[in-house]
Amino acid sequence: MNNKIFTLDELCTLTDYSKRTARYYIQMGLLSRPIGDGRAAHYSDIHLGQLLQIKRLTEVGVSLERIREVLEGDESPVSPRKRHPGSVEVRSHLFVAPGIEIQISPEEAGMTPEQVRAFVREVMETADRVLSGAAYIKKGGK
Repeated sequence: MNNKIFTLDELCTLTDYSKRTARYYIQMGLLSRPIGDGRAAHYSDIHLGQLLQIKRLTEVGVSLERIREVLEGDESPVSPRKRHPGSVEVRSHLFVAPGIEIQISPEEAGMTPEQVRAFVREVMETADRVLSGAAYIKKGGK
């Protein structure tokens, strides 16, 4: 996988949240726990997407409890913004193998972080099976 990794400081700078708020969202279960512990803890673009979605919903007055429901897969009470030139979107970029890449927009797809992780696992397992089968066939196997 070719995800961008962030420190808590970087994540907070990008989302304009304080570290205290980000930690509070983790404690509440709105934001996924960091990868690793202590000083080695880091965050991915999935965490960035979660915080940006939380920010978008809180800015229009959605309660944190309702945001939790949305992050768990309920329909968003706010319709997605229409895309326009110059708009910024957060997407996960999955590098599967040379020449094979997948772009995922969890918010647009309505996927929870757990669903994204499960999807990535399944894609990688399938790619391994298919690509190792292709290598076997190239070597003369049937």
